[in-house]
Amino acid sequence: MKEIIFFSNNKNKCLEISKLFEDIPIKILSLNNFDKIKSPNESGLTFKENAKIKSSFGLQTFKKTCFADDSGICVEAMNNNPGIKSKKFLETNNSTLDAFNLILSLVDKTKKNKAFFQTSICLSLNVKEHVFFNGIVRGTITKNIKGSGGFGYDPIFIPHGYKKTFAEMTVEEKNSISHRSIAIKKLKKYLLTLI
Repeated sequence: MKEIIFFSNNKNKCLEISKLFEDIPIKILSLNNFDKIKSPNESGLTFKENAKIKSSFGLQTFKKTCFADDSGICVEAMNNNPGIKSKKFLETNNSTLDAFNLILSLVDKTKKNKAFFQTSICLSLNVKEHVFFNGIVRGTITKNIKGSGGFGYDPIFIPHGYKKTFAEMTVEEKNSISHRSIAIKKLKKYLLTLI
């Protein structure tokens, strides 16, 4: 069985990824399978650039095919921020709850509730060959925090065509429509051509 490395130690992302790869003969290892690995500085200006920085670093570190993602939420009321700084935005507020309340108040004040989640995945096959896969899911920011599942901004985001936040959905429901699953499905299709 072919092994590739998902350059992440985010347990929630790793669980999501492993479920999405259950049906193909490729073993996905994450940073959680190894001794502590220092992550590179994500200095890119786009999701795509940051994904490439991480996957290239993983390829050089492990000498194996590696992929990484960079994801975030873009909120219309915040001029499509926090974007690539989504993780940092959660970390720099006193709590996740404070970050959510700030977003909810901006949405309420501006009456702009549109938002989208974006994922860019970079698959590094060798030092010169990088393949990208993108996923976007559009939706709206809720008026209130809803749900206890998922992670990140899931409790304040309702995808178009649904009445529930990502955090109110089962893992299977979310994985059938999420930005990450859209990108992963493209990655899986590509990987199957290589084995």
